[in-house]
Amino acid sequence: MIFKKICFCILWITIFQSAFAQSKNTASANMGKINLVFTLDENGMPAYSVSFNQKPVILSSALGFSLEDDSLFYKDFVMTGTEEKTVDENWQTVWGELKNVRNHYKQLAVHLTQKNKRHRLLDIVFRVFEDGVGFRYEFPKQPGLQYFIVKDELTHFNFTGDHKAFWIPGDYDSNEYPYTTCSLSAIDNKPLVESSTAIAVRVAPDRYSVQTPLLLKTSEGLYINIHEAALVDYPAMQLHVDGATDQLSARLVPDAVGNKAYLHAPFHTPWRTIIVSDKATDILSSKMILNLNEPSVIANTSWIKPMKFVGVWWEMQTGKSTWSYSDFPDSVDAGGKLIPNKKHGANTANVKRYIDFAAANGIQGVLVEGWNIGWEDWFGNWKENVFDFVTPYPDFDVNEIKNYANSKGVQIIMHNETSGSATNYERQMDTAFRFMNEHGYHSVKTGYVGKIIPRGEHHDGQWMINHYLRAIKKAAYYRIMIDEHEPVRPTGLQRTYPNFLASEAARGNEYNAFADGNQPEHETILPFTRLMGGPMDYTPGIFKLNHYSGDSSRRVHTTLAKQLALYITMYSPLQMVADLPENYEEHMDAFQFIKDVPTDWDDSRVLAAEPGDYILIARKEKNGNAWFMGAITDEHHREMTADLSFLEKGKSYEATLYEDAENADWLQNPEAYRIRKIKVDQSSKLILKLAPGGGAAVSIKPL
Repeated sequence: MIFKKICFCILWITIFQSAFAQSKNTASANMGKINLVFTLDENGMPAYSVSFNQKPVILSSALGFSLEDDSLFYKDFVMTGTEEKTVDENWQTVWGELKNVRNHYKQLAVHLTQKNKRHRLLDIVFRVFEDGVGFRYEFPKQPGLQYFIVKDELTHFNFTGDHKAFWIPGDYDSNEYPYTTCSLSAIDNKPLVESSTAIAVRVAPDRYSVQTPLLLKTSEGLYINIHEAALVDYPAMQLHVDGATDQLSARLVPDAVGNKAYLHAPFHTPWRTIIVSDKATDILSSKMILNLNEPSVIANTSWIKPMKFVGVWWEMQTGKSTWSYSDFPDSVDAGGKLIPNKKHGANTANVKRYIDFAAANGIQGVLVEGWNIGWEDWFGNWKENVFDFVTPYPDFDVNEIKNYANSKGVQIIMHNETSGSATNYERQMDTAFRFMNEHGYHSVKTGYVGKIIPRGEHHDGQWMINHYLRAIKKAAYYRIMIDEHEPVRPTGLQRTYPNFLASEAARGNEYNAFADGNQPEHETILPFTRLMGGPMDYTPGIFKLNHYSGDSSRRVHTTLAKQLALYITMYSPLQMVADLPENYEEHMDAFQFIKDVPTDWDDSRVLAAEPGDYILIARKEKNGNAWFMGAITDEHHREMTADLSFLEKGKSYEATLYEDAENADWLQNPEAYRIRKIKVDQSSKLILKLAPGGGAAVSIKPL
């Protein structure tokens, strides 16, 4: 009997020791169908894996770093403890696709210590949501690691197969490429980079690297989005593709001397994000990246107002007018004054014409590009001191424009192009924003076309990441809303800094003006990729779809109805009404949708979606009862059914449909559309017929 008791005790001790040893090397967390497992192998190397509905999504994948003074900061770790917590909260957006956002996750923090003589500490924090996983590295305050340099981040993503990828090249300076769809093993960005001569600056040394957000689709119909959240004081992450092993690995954008990041503990990296679902609509509906950012740091946000705007912009893109006042910087008269080229777009009379159009149609703002001196030699010279951001050309009367806009109830939007000279902008930012305050400008569009100064830095490196955020913070100090062009792609920071309304960071509508354009599928991919991190200033609303420039081969690869639908499917609180006033005046019945469509929403429903094929989204206006819907397709004709069960029960509505005409086609007959009105309610289903490259826009207002 005593022997049996001793054996029983030994057995339980063995089981306990085994379980304790396993717990010292393994930890996990799950939420709904998502499961996250962390492990340390026999060499003390950390790794993680992710599954969806008990099926593997990310196989065991390595984590860690190579530091300047420790190239092996990815092994010889022991787990010294874990912490777990569950968060379930709701918060309200300042503006957005939803008024109320639920933030529900389980957090697992893993504490690691290296066994070597330095005993350095590293924490890895995982947050598991119902639609994915976010994780980041945290360097605690510690005597053995204070100031340090990151040579490489060794985060890996090991996939289960040769998935289909929707990708653009991993370029240090541009996100403005068309998307390619192919298997992971077929990715090679070199031919696309070499042929994309319309992009101002191209630096993509790794031909097998891709940009994030990256969308993947498995052969089993699983959708996976890889990106990052809360990118602060750290370079952007690109992904190197090993097609032979279905492995992606982090590649941080380097600085001028080849280093990746200069850090000081305590510090935490951005979140690495993995959004996964077996429904494409769930990917577009995810708010995980937004939730991984901190709440707003701006206490009073009453001055932050989403808006639509027209602008002196498309006429310059298409060659009708110029940004520059003169043709050459040395084209001067005997008195040393610039000789006007008679084509300058930002002149007082022309800007008043846009103000009149905006006022007559309830559009809140007018953007004026090319108003300030310096455009004669602004690009291609890697010149540091180009613009001063306060001195207008002789034909642009700042005070007259201010007074005229005020009398019409229209805001003027400032334009600060830097030509890539961030150092020059840093020196003059306060001066520029004070000038805006003095003249009643509440919003600014910034630009970074060209090679970056400090010379040797890249658009997506740590120095510029910090610059973009400095501009956002400085704008907030002066109560100015900001729209950044040619920046790094967004990572959800609009939650923390809601004056950061939008950015470009992708191939926008402008490429239809000066390049080969955007193929019909382009806008069906962008919401699954670039827009996952935040709103895009895509500049929709082009009505004259061909013969708009001196090159008769140029055309917009959509129908007019699709241009309307983009106001719904390409979300932004800052939407440009991009075409010329005279082109809208030929189609004022269709223009009614642009006049009506809001830029801020209480609710959004993704009704149908497939990347590269189609998208159908419905949105409810902020503080109102009207709904607006947009449907777009690729190059194929498509019929879609919109279920209106989201409407309020017992209420009747009038739906106004802006549709492709029967004979519409993006190539042959893009401006053919029809408008019809029908009565609908919660039980109704709308049949939407989309032409090749087409779309449909619908306003649904209570009767």
